[in-house]
Amino acid sequence: MKFGLFDHIEFANRPLATTFDERLRFIQLADEAGFYCVHLAEHHCSPLNMVPVPGVFMGAIARLTKQIRFGPMVYLLPLYSPLRLAEEICMLDHLSHGRMEIGVGRGVSPFELGFHKIDHDKSRDIFIDAYECLKAALSHDVFSYDGPNYSYKDVPMALRPLQQPLPAFWYGSSNAIGSQWAGEHGMHFASNGPTVRAKANIDVFREALAKRGGAASPKPEFAGGTAIGVSRQIVVAETDAKAQAIAKPAAELHIRHLNWLRDHHASPEFANRLVVPVGGTFEDNLREGTLIAGSPQTVIAELEKQIGELGINYLLSYLFFGDMSASDAERSLQLFSTEVMPKIAHL
Repeated sequence: MKFGLFDHIEFANRPLATTFDERLRFIQLADEAGFYCVHLAEHHCSPLNMVPVPGVFMGAIARLTKQIRFGPMVYLLPLYSPLRLAEEICMLDHLSHGRMEIGVGRGVSPFELGFHKIDHDKSRDIFIDAYECLKAALSHDVFSYDGPNYSYKDVPMALRPLQQPLPAFWYGSSNAIGSQWAGEHGMHFASNGPTVRAKANIDVFREALAKRGGAASPKPEFAGGTAIGVSRQIVVAETDAKAQAIAKPAAELHIRHLNWLRDHHASPEFANRLVVPVGGTFEDNLREGTLIAGSPQTVIAELEKQIGELGINYLLSYLFFGDMSASDAERSLQLFSTEVMPKIAHL
């Protein structure tokens, strides 16, 4: 079992510069604690995400950390020029001396895609085209590509990734269609949501991956060569009561942020099309296991249960969310890394 971080870096009711400083320090502490990778979400036009250009923030991570890997979870490929994004990935891979991980996706929110003039109904086809084009750009000294949405001819790629032949690709999915596609393409994978739904997606991914024959870029540090994970909000404190007192207001703000675009831009066309991958309340999330808040012993017991049910080898720990204070998040990180991780690392 390996441990990563997941983060939206949402609006936290304090100056944005303060939030950025706090997060960078937090990631440095995670680096020192031995976390494998930090995965940053990409969202637009919403307080859910204050780093809608994740590459800029990852440039800071690359220079402030030493071991932890990093990447988006995910780049919203329909919003990018594949050529420009390939150049960004190459820069980040070299800035970090080969620690870049490439998470890709189409974007779950029709609102965000719509603000960028992307038709949500066409976004999956655009995403697949962009993915194939991006791979071509990263794989050749000179590349050409001719697809339905992107076309390049004899483009010289002065920048190439440090990791050869390619940095690893990741996909995050909360539905069976995306999970199957990720397995068919040999990606590393993470799901979310209640355990029953996450298990269904992981099972679909694992079946498609087995038919393919394994990961496109195997990682020997993971059992089976493929990272298969789940994202969970986690708060650790000295007692269950203290952990839940910290988690509840932060989680409730996070839930409001998840629903913010739907609440503010509801329309008959999109009213039911933005999938929120957590329950409707703090209590729902605790009951469903998408949020775990308690003493080290409580957190260990719940994670052992979920890891056994899901059969995962990677945990994306969402430790800093909502308007949680930096001191509470750092204490939770300390307890998680010293009291929880050593007890479940063997799983």
